[in-house]
Amino acid sequence: MTPRVLREPADDARVPQMFRQRDAFFDNAKYLAIVLVAVAHAWEPLKGDSRTLEAAYMVVYAFHMPAFIVISGFFSRSFDMRADRLQRLLTGVVVPYIVFETAYSLGERYFGDDPEQKISLLDPWYLTWFLIALFIWRLTTPIWKLVRWPLPLALGIAMLASATPGIGNDLDLQRVLQFLPFFVLGLCMKPEHFQMVRRRSVRILSVPVFAAAGVVGWWAVPRMNTGWFYHRDAAQELGAPWWTGPVMVLALFGCSLLLTACFFAWVPGRQMWFTALGAGTLYGYLLHGFLVKAGGYGGWYEHAWLHRPSGEILVSVLAAVAVTLLCTKPVQRVFRFAMEPKMEWAFKRDAADLARERERAREKELAKADA
Repeated sequence: MTPRVLREPADDARVPQMFRQRDAFFDNAKYLAIVLVAVAHAWEPLKGDSRTLEAAYMVVYAFHMPAFIVISGFFSRSFDMRADRLQRLLTGVVVPYIVFETAYSLGERYFGDDPEQKISLLDPWYLTWFLIALFIWRLTTPIWKLVRWPLPLALGIAMLASATPGIGNDLDLQRVLQFLPFFVLGLCMKPEHFQMVRRRSVRILSVPVFAAAGVVGWWAVPRMNTGWFYHRDAAQELGAPWWTGPVMVLALFGCSLLLTACFFAWVPGRQMWFTALGAGTLYGYLLHGFLVKAGGYGGWYEHAWLHRPSGEILVSVLAAVAVTLLCTKPVQRVFRFAMEPKMEWAFKRDAADLARERERAREKELAKADA
C-alpha cells in the first residue's frame, strides 16, 4: 500500500469531487493503523507475561491489517493493465519487496538467531509478506471487477485455503488467500459506505463493541491459539481439524469487519497534525521492523521492569513515537531510492507520451518564434 497507490483515486473520473476533498480521512486512517501495527509488534515479546496485554494484542490483530487491506482494495478500483499503472506497481511494490526481503534476511543471518537464513524471493520473511500479497491482489483486480459475486467467491477461496496445508510457504500464499476477502471488499466499496460508518451513532456504538471485544479477548487468551489471527497457517497446522478452518475464516472475517468499522468510525475526517504522515505509512511499516528486530537481537526485552505495566506502557509509547518519526518527510527522502524509485531507465517510453512531448516542444518553439 504505497503512497502512490493510495493517491490514485484522483485518476478515476468516476470518484465524485466531494469525495476527493476528503482524502484526510484515509491518511488519518493509515497513520493510526500503522501506529497500531508497530505497537502490536512491540508487544509481542512482552505479551506472554500479561493476560491483559495479550488480550489487547489479539483485539488489535483482529482489525489493524484488515483495515489496511480494505483501504488498499478501495484505492485499487481503478487499477487496470495500463502501462503507467503496471510501472508504478513494479517500482512501488516489487522493488521494495526485493530490497527489504534481502535486508531482513541478511539481518537475521548476521545478527539474529538463524545463521542459515537464506535470501529467497519466493518465501517472504517477516513484514514483506504484505508487499507480495498486494502485488498479487492488484494483478487480479480486473478479475474481481469482472465476476458477478466477487466477495462470496473470495471468501470461498479463503475457506478452502484454510483447510489446505499443502499450499506451502511459496509467496506466503496461505496468508495471501486468507486475507483476500478484505481486499475484494475494498474493491466493492463506495465512498458512501465509509460515510455510513462515520456517523455519530456508529461512533457511540463502537465504544461498547470494543469493550466487549476486550472482554472476549481476555477470555480467549488461554483458550484460543493466537495463530488464527495471523492467517498464515491452515487449520491442521494449528492442531485443529480441517473443518475448523472454514468456520474460523468466516467467524474472524465477521469480527474483523465489525472492529474495522468501529475503528473507521473514530478516525477523524479533518486535517490533523498527523494527516501528512499518512502518505509515508509504507516507510513506517517496512522500517519499524528493523527496530523491533534490533530489540530482539540486542536483548532489550530481557530487562525485567519492561514486563511490568509501566514498562509495557513505555514500550507502547516508544513504538508509537518511533513509527511516527519513520513516516516523516526527511525519512521518506532518505529511503525513497528503495521504496519509490523512478527507474525510468528500466521501462520503454510509451509512443503516445513521446508524441505528446514532441508536440509540446514544437508548440513552445512556435511560441518563442512568434514572440
